[in-house]
Amino acid sequence: MASRLETYERRYRALTAKLTDVGFISPGSLVVRETSCGKQGCRCQADPPRRHGPYHQWSRAVAGKTQSRRLTEPEADLYRQWIANRRHLEQIVSDMEKISAAVREILLRQAASPNSNINAK
Repeated sequence: MASRLETYERRYRALTAKLTDVGFISPGSLVVRETSCGKQGCRCQADPPRRHGPYHQWSRAVAGKTQSRRLTEPEADLYRQWIANRRHLEQIVSDMEKISAAVREILLRQAASPNSNINAK
């Protein structure tokens, strides 16, 4: 059981090391939109239509309401990276939680066993 615990501890330390490599983060999502304006004779009304855009839009929920912001291409590139960093961070934390759950079970079993030295002073 000690070797399993050591393995978990090694994996956990490796995950904590990955945290230092995570860059800036951002919640939300990024979409690319093309729109139609409705003006008669505009290219977006042609057959086939050639819509306006592409327009990059970042959206996120704040207090239950969606907030959106239109972005330039360079801004969209930054948000793409920040959103990817956040997803990477969330995956690392999820993996840490899984390891912690496994370790918790081992330590709780050790604490409950009559031969345990955990409570010894």
